[in-house]
Amino acid sequence: MNDVAPNSPSWHALPVEEVLIALKTASDGLTSAEATARLGRIGRNILPGSRRRGPLIRFLRQFNNLLILVLVGAAALTALMGHWVDTGVILVVVLANATLGFVQEGRAERALEAMDGRRLAVSAEELVPGDIVVLEAGDRVPADLRLLRARNLQIQEAALTGESVAVEKRTDPAGAGAEIGDRVSMAFSGTLVTAGQGVGISVGTGVNTELGKITTLLSEVQTLTTPLLRQIAGFARLLTIAVLSVAATVFAFGTLVRGYAMDEMFIVVIGLFVAAIPEGLPAILTITLAIGVQRMAARNVIIRRLPAVETLGAVSIICSDKTGTLTRNEMAVRTVTTADRLYQVSGVGYEPRGTFACDSHEIEPEADPIIQELARAALLCNDAALRQTEGTWTVEGDPMEGALLSLAGKAGLDPANEGPRYPRTDLIPFDAQHRYMATLHHDHQGGAAIYVKGAPERILAMSRYQRTAFGDVLLDVHKWNPRIDLIADQGQRVLALATKVVDSRKSNLAFTDVDSDLVLLGLVGLIDPPREEAIVAVQDCRAAGIRVKMITGDHKGTAAAIGRQLNLENPSEVLTGNDIDALDESGLRDAAMRVDVFARTNPSHKLRLVEALQANGAIVAMTGDGVNDAPALKRADVGVAMGRKGTEAAKEAAQIVLADDNFASIAHAVREGRTV
Repeated sequence: MNDVAPNSPSWHALPVEEVLIALKTASDGLTSAEATARLGRIGRNILPGSRRRGPLIRFLRQFNNLLILVLVGAAALTALMGHWVDTGVILVVVLANATLGFVQEGRAERALEAMDGRRLAVSAEELVPGDIVVLEAGDRVPADLRLLRARNLQIQEAALTGESVAVEKRTDPAGAGAEIGDRVSMAFSGTLVTAGQGVGISVGTGVNTELGKITTLLSEVQTLTTPLLRQIAGFARLLTIAVLSVAATVFAFGTLVRGYAMDEMFIVVIGLFVAAIPEGLPAILTITLAIGVQRMAARNVIIRRLPAVETLGAVSIICSDKTGTLTRNEMAVRTVTTADRLYQVSGVGYEPRGTFACDSHEIEPEADPIIQELARAALLCNDAALRQTEGTWTVEGDPMEGALLSLAGKAGLDPANEGPRYPRTDLIPFDAQHRYMATLHHDHQGGAAIYVKGAPERILAMSRYQRTAFGDVLLDVHKWNPRIDLIADQGQRVLALATKVVDSRKSNLAFTDVDSDLVLLGLVGLIDPPREEAIVAVQDCRAAGIRVKMITGDHKGTAAAIGRQLNLENPSEVLTGNDIDALDESGLRDAAMRVDVFARTNPSHKLRLVEALQANGAIVAMTGDGVNDAPALKRADVGVAMGRKGTEAAKEAAQIVLADDNFASIAHAVREGRTV
């Protein structure tokens, strides 16, 4: 890309016109000749592939141990002297140890492959900077794009940033210092378009994409030897030196002082040498670790490298990604506020079962007409669907709309009944420009109503009334703004719900129908809540002397709220990626030990944090599921990847894979590691 834009500008911060000029292209793209020429200069739009270790490499790695190499050397010497029985015994021990380790790691690889079962086929290899790309729902973004047009465009960037909710994209330039998650004018290679349409200009392909930069960073990361292997290597060096010293002394004494023949003394020394080497130690270690592997497998923990079993037991700090590990990666409504009351809503995941509580007292939502109407608005002004499969509730569609359906179920409303009672006759779909969705419904008694949901400030501007226990009264905007702030301060995303009664003869919906005179029903606060078992696991880790730190690409407020709910040791102080960039190495080492919540981080931030903790002498376990986690996973003493939702890059960089994506499994594995 240097021949096109040698200064490598911040594409997200530039106006569209300047991007076109910098890339020497037009809004209708490059000519075929220019595209071909650039392809020859820049290269194909592909990333360097990673290959799994083959069986031969895995087998040879079992001999990467000083004690084993000493035994192999002893076997060679005895073979040269014709002592075939001794040679055979030594080789049997060596091969038995190697076979045991090879079989165990092979089981781990097969378990991982069986769990993965999918590969991403990368297309558009001919794409070059300056090409124009059209995006629609379901597309995988083929390159880093500066958006030229966007209509209701939402892109899921969890693998790159860690955010659990799709990002609404716009064409307006973002701030020059914006983190990746805040660059709303960009679409990044490898992310998934979940809604809307867009057109973008390619500004980076192959290794020049954000995904490619992570791949480059990953290749530069040096992996550390585990504590067990370091101890064994140290012991092997000391033992080898001691045995060689004793053998040399005995040989010299026998030949020079006692006058024995040199060939006789050589046999004696070889026997002494082999006898002094604890050839059973590698086998015992391997068997012990293999037992630990089997015990951990029962806890949904797949061990890809045997020494990682013991390293888990030595961990002093666990750095965890938030989304999908500490949290469920499922949105849920936790707060509902009407003009009269503030409610807390309970429940697990998308299951439409939970309770409403006000001032710590549980209420019956069916007896509250305002809650019923708000829940009906949440259900009807909605395009998602909930499905129950083998006891697990999942959402088809937008996660936030799934959370609203779950809220309606908790309020006692059934979609199978409400839909036919109030059939939809028209709608205004959500758009990032008007920031709301509206639907028109008719009942069977001659009534008609509009339901609207959207950004609270937008709905407030469109509302004239508010629903209270005494009927509809004039809207008090000054009363609602503090409530919006209260919910947002808890790290929750705020939506407003409103309604409007219209003439039953109305059959279509226009913007003028909803721009004014709405009746505000209330606000809802949504969040990806922490797993209940993760909260318990964090407390177990703290009790065991292990400190848990959360490193996420999500917003600062959301990260702080989840940190408080998890009861981390220091949830009140939050460092962002920009804060980390401002610290030198010494300052970062101090901050890394003191702070437990890190937000808006990118892959290099996560890697620096792991290195800073290790510089303080900590044994660090790192968990993650995205491509953005891979460098830190590789650098950590123990890298732990998510098996279900984890990317291939994360699994390949890790030594351990969690089959259930559950942080609680890490706590169980640490306990097993300490037993080992």
